[in-house]
Amino acid sequence: MARKPGSPPMAKSPPKSPPVDHEAIRELARLLDETGLTEIAVEQDGVSIRVARNSAGSAARTRHAETTAPLTSAAPAPSAADPARHPGLVASPMVGTAYRGPAPGARPFVEVGGQIKAGETLLIIEAMKTMNQIPAPRGGTVIQILVEDGQPVEYGEPLMIIE
Repeated sequence: MARKPGSPPMAKSPPKSPPVDHEAIRELARLLDETGLTEIAVEQDGVSIRVARNSAGSAARTRHAETTAPLTSAAPAPSAADPARHPGLVASPMVGTAYRGPAPGARPFVEVGGQIKAGETLLIIEAMKTMNQIPAPRGGTVIQILVEDGQPVEYGEPLMIIE
């Protein structure tokens, strides 16, 4: 459609966000529960859905979901308290199950506020029936433990923070 000379330009309407598919979110949440995963994401027809467990220190694990359409919304700014951005972060080197002590019911290797030396065992990650000791990459004070005993962890997931 052509506009007449001298008339104001036609305004473009902003692209509409696709509707939120609540059933897809529920199905992904059920899949998280069934598989023990901490996060799952899918993308279809330009719409992405990410469902993740809140694993940072919450005893009652909650689920949250976010739905975004490309170029229609800005990504949220990273939180200043985001443990993944802390310089003393110790991240999981593998996928498995984290155990804070050497045996069930045993005293944990480290506690918040405890002093540690480089190379000391922080926790154990069981992967494929193999117990892998996770050593401290540096000495310092444990200021935050971000996993519970027996919690499934993924590669790169924040485990604890040492200052």
